[in-house]
Amino acid sequence: MASLTADAIVCAVRAHGEHGAILRVLTQEAGLVAGYVRGGRSRRLRPILIPGNLVALELRARTEEQLGAATVELLESRAPLFAEPLPAAAIDWVTSLSAATLPESQPYPALYTALSAVLDAIGVASSARQWAAALARYELLLLAELGFGLNLEECVATGVSTDLAFVSPKSGGAVSIGAAAGYEERLFRLPPFLRGQDGGPTMGDVLDSLVITGHFLDRDLLDGPNRDLLTVRERLVDRLGRAVA
Repeated sequence: MASLTADAIVCAVRAHGEHGAILRVLTQEAGLVAGYVRGGRSRRLRPILIPGNLVALELRARTEEQLGAATVELLESRAPLFAEPLPAAAIDWVTSLSAATLPESQPYPALYTALSAVLDAIGVASSARQWAAALARYELLLLAELGFGLNLEECVATGVSTDLAFVSPKSGGAVSIGAAAGYEERLFRLPPFLRGQDGGPTMGDVLDSLVITGHFLDRDLLDGPNRDLLTVRERLVDRLGRAVA
């Protein structure tokens, strides 16, 4: 019998049968895994099976291919954050994105750590700008981990590593000020914080970064039925823009 015991971040929950639920969680050791939770729609378990919550997971299956039986205990609840529309929208998006795009049973420890950091930031940051910057970095990392990384270290046209100020929507590579001359309107502005430069990002920087990552998520990852998730993201970005307007 295959088994797994690990801390896990709840990413998606779907009703199954009259009382149960199919749970998808992200673990550090095994990546995204799914399991059937008996009584998952009960009054006792519903507050535990909320996206963003950290749970202690036990998963058992007779074979690797079989959907395992899962039991969970709550380690950290993020349910109070759903009382505010903006944090609720952010948690809904980042967990849904992870559940929809990550292949099951492949470890992505960097993504687990980054998702934990985003959720922690949503809970403690003094402003939306701070956690939204972490969200943008998570999206950038997700693209890279799944093979669609952006090259923000050197100019895609000249190879220089200085004066990088734009991103090509075609190649995903950075473009220097000189190489962009005359083509600026066709390129994305590159916020300095995405390249790890010192100084906290402005909300304008954060929104510009979300334009970049949104473009490549749309183009490279969110195909088929997953495209419906883009409406979730659009609502989030719209709320972030109105929050600082």
